Amino acid sequence: MSINEADQPDPVTDPVTIRAYPGGPLLVRGPFELRDEDGEPIDPGRATIALCRCGRSAIKPLCDGTHSISRKLRR
Repeated sequence: MSINEADQPDPVTDPVTIRAYPGGPLLVRGPFELRDEDGEPIDPGRATIALCRCGRSAIKPLCDGTHSISRKLRR
C-alpha cells in the first residue's frame, strides 16, 4: 500500500461528512463522488474538498476563497 492509498478514505468504514461554514464553502470529507452537470465524474484530486456556495469561484464547483474577498469589499 502506498502512502497515498493510506490517506484515502475507506468507502466502507468512513462516512461522508459535509460541513457548512458561515459565509463560506461546504467542506466535504470522505469517500464522495463528484460529478458535473452531464453526470461525468470530476476528479478533485483529494479526499477533502471545499465546494463554492457564493457563486464567484473561478474554479467552480470548488471554492477558491473568493467569498472572503467579497466579504471584505462589502464592509
